[in-house]
Amino acid sequence: DEGEDVDGEISMPADDVSTTSTRREKKKGEKTATRRNEGDDSSVLADDGASEGRADDQESDASTLISGAVDESALLVAVGEDLEKSISPAEREIAERRKKEILEAVKSVDNYDELEAIRVSELGKKGRISLLMKDLSLLSTEEKKETGSTLNKLKNIISNCISEKKEELENIELNNRLLKEKVDVSLPVQSQSAKTGKIHPVSQVMDEISEIFGSLGYQIAEGPDIETEHYNFNALNIPESHPARQMHDTFYMPNKNSVNESLVLRTHTSPVQVRTMEKGEPPFKFISPGRTYRCDSDQTHTPMFHQIEGLVVDEKTHLGHLKWTLETFFKSFFELDTIEIQLRPSYFPFTEPSLEVDVLCDRSGSVLKVGEGSDWLEVAGAGMIHSEVLKSANIDPDKYQGFAFGLGVDRLAQLKYGIPDLRTFFNGDVRWLNHYGFSFLDIPTLSRGLRK
Repeated sequence: DEGEDVDGEISMPADDVSTTSTRREKKKGEKTATRRNEGDDSSVLADDGASEGRADDQESDASTLISGAVDESALLVAVGEDLEKSISPAEREIAERRKKEILEAVKSVDNYDELEAIRVSELGKKGRISLLMKDLSLLSTEEKKETGSTLNKLKNIISNCISEKKEELENIELNNRLLKEKVDVSLPVQSQSAKTGKIHPVSQVMDEISEIFGSLGYQIAEGPDIETEHYNFNALNIPESHPARQMHDTFYMPNKNSVNESLVLRTHTSPVQVRTMEKGEPPFKFISPGRTYRCDSDQTHTPMFHQIEGLVVDEKTHLGHLKWTLETFFKSFFELDTIEIQLRPSYFPFTEPSLEVDVLCDRSGSVLKVGEGSDWLEVAGAGMIHSEVLKSANIDPDKYQGFAFGLGVDRLAQLKYGIPDLRTFFNGDVRWLNHYGFSFLDIPTLSRGLRK
């Protein structure tokens, strides 16, 4: 419900009212004398007096109504022409003064309550404009049209001015809130359950493999991801004609230090073996984990993947040692009491003889099971180190020999933890990581078991 009128309703000063009344009497006398000269009877004079009284009242209301205007320029254009002929200079001065007072009052308010008080005093149920609208029923038809149009224009002017001031106050309030209320939108909001990070399966399996080979006396060696053609191909006895050296299989990049030799993203971690042997003296026993890169992408291959390669060089190592090492590793990794592997002849430029390593598995169900069944699954490549590779590392092949093997870390993680698609490893889906990831407390140890 709209409130009552605010205190201090605008009224005309006593002197101004006296001036207006004098003008009314003078005007009334002139009109009465004119009608007497024309021979009108007393009843006509009485009617003229009543009519003149209504006109005077309308004139008084018009001056008050002008004084309630808010926007000076808009008022002069919208309603000034309708009343210009009926307002005396003294009344116009009063209207202008009242207009400025209302304008300043609206401009000076700094809260909604004060603005609402002005709105109620002018446009409320008992406001001045509303009361003048009610008095239209006392006027003639022609007077209703003129006065009603003027009142509507004035009402719209006041209403628009108040609306503009209200919008200004809303903008000020919004700006103040923006300054006080700050939110960091640089990071997505995470639920309570997502605040604890998870270890990626690849990282977990890397740690598991390192733990197993560490217990067998292996050290860890590392090297750069960007390699020269010498370490990635030439030192490993890979000829120029080998398919692995083609552009469709390898990521090449220019070498600023040499125009004759390009740089490559390493296609395996074997270059680390050559670099490590160059820096030391036999015997060697280490693994080299890390990222590798090839132009390949499908459900079981990705352009970037992880390998761990192992190498042993001394004077007495042979294939029997290699088989025992791989059997021991797979039993520990899959946490089985027994496991059966088979070694198939194969070809790799850097080993001679070369072998493919398969494990016994069961493919009959929806989930592949390692260590049982009657099927075989390839899981590694291995062999005795080629003499040319030993020579490239300045090691005498007539005195020293050794074996090497390579394991796909991502593939092993798939097999052990039942992850169907290799590509999901690198999608960055937090839901996937929450499902397959590991707690930071799940540190692999042989004493308590590798599996979480």
